Amino acid sequence: MEAVLWYVLTGTRGGENRVRILQSVADQPRNANQLAESLDLDYKTVRHHLDVLRDNDVVQRSGDDYGAVYLPSARCRANWETVETILERID
Repeated sequence: MEAVLWYVLTGTRGGENRVRILQSVADQPRNANQLAESLDLDYKTVRHHLDVLRDNDVVQRSGDDYGAVYLPSARCRANWETVETILERID
């Protein structure tokens, strides 16, 4: 999981937005529309990054379709020290 976090959050284009999304859902579970508004990003952009984060088991979805909220996955939470290291390095 450590390698996945480094790759998804720093090794690919869009990593900065994925970091912002992860920080936001770690603070409070949110749906895609709430994330788009609070992060001042296009809704489709947020959906794309959420898909990447879900595909890599960094976030999980709770609920159905449009109203579903996202939060860090259990694997991500278990490796939160790596997330914090990444945040320190990119700040």
